[in-house]
Amino acid sequence: MKIEIFGTGCAKCKRLEKHVEKAVKELKVKADIRKVEDITEIMNRGVMMTPALAIDGKIVLSGKTSDIDEIKELLSRKR
Repeated sequence: MKIEIFGTGCAKCKRLEKHVEKAVKELKVKADIRKVEDITEIMNRGVMMTPALAIDGKIVLSGKTSDIDEIKELLSRKR
């Protein structure tokens, strides 16, 4: 599973990154987690609001930080 976290480094982006890492660990999912901070790449991917989360190339969350349970649910759907 490929997970991408889009954000320029704000507090919300960092919180989303921590929540994703914890959700992956709790679910024992094998995932490649990548942080995308380059604004040009973020815009080229169609992300209009950060933080954003993509799973296997599909944006599943944008403009908010989700709690760990919601992220676990998103990850479980992609298994």
